[in-house]
Amino acid sequence: MSEVVVIGNAGIDTNVYLYGADVDFSVEANFSDNRDMVGQAGGYSARGYAALGRATAFIGHVGDDHNGRLVRETLAADGIDLRGLAIDPAGTARSVNLMYRDGRRKNFYDGKGHMALEPDLDLCAGVLSGARLAHVHLPNWARHVLPLARALGLVIACDLQDVVDPADPYRADFIAAADILFFSAANHADPTPLLARFAGGRPGRVVVAGMGARGCGLAVDDTVRFFPPPPLDSPVIDTNGAGDALAVGFLSSYVLDGYSPEEALLRGQIAARHTCALRGASDGLITQPELDARYAALTTGR
Repeated sequence: MSEVVVIGNAGIDTNVYLYGADVDFSVEANFSDNRDMVGQAGGYSARGYAALGRATAFIGHVGDDHNGRLVRETLAADGIDLRGLAIDPAGTARSVNLMYRDGRRKNFYDGKGHMALEPDLDLCAGVLSGARLAHVHLPNWARHVLPLARALGLVIACDLQDVVDPADPYRADFIAAADILFFSAANHADPTPLLARFAGGRPGRVVVAGMGARGCGLAVDDTVRFFPPPPLDSPVIDTNGAGDALAVGFLSSYVLDGYSPEEALLRGQIAARHTCALRGASDGLITQPELDARYAALTTGR
């Protein structure tokens, strides 16, 4: 039986690390450091919980192809319950991430058949049964699993990714279902209105905004607060998976271990910063002893 079920897309990330400051479009060939890895939101989240030692299950799809086998084998080696991993006839989802030396990233995402897939709800019910937390990402088919998770009594956390328009109809089902919401504030200089909007009208709902180098925003009920990045000396090399690590660190602490939202946010930030020090890999995500030690070092003597 699992504590947490991750619902979303896992696939292969191809990260293209530029040697220069930008792409040189005046020539045909640019030289770069190209790395393939198991990633995307579902992959990073599921592997993140497993690294923390949590009993984790995954509901999603991969293709019957080389990349799908790599995803399946990697998640299985982490001890993740894959009963809910089905086949996408269109193949395995893939991202190409153009990584700039100054930390910028441009993502090209191919979700394969996720808009048309239909989940096996009986199978999903078996995977969800007994779990405490459903960590839900944004493939179109995942919206059909939300009522099932609610009926089974799981806490539902949804990651809206990089929100542009808070009234986006695609995200409406996920927003309505969530007890806890995450979103990236990459498109908003001041995320205060979004935090207040998402938290408003839902007593007890918690909303977290990832703000990169600016830290995080946190809304609980009608109170919006901002927290700077933790004073850690680990380098920021690669931001892939940082938002997923923030959510995993927060949710494992808040939902599963009973920390307060403020304490859980710091633990999520520690997990995110650890991920930023990893280059082109979802291996080596933070473990529970590492997270506990770094949290203790920052909070001792407060």
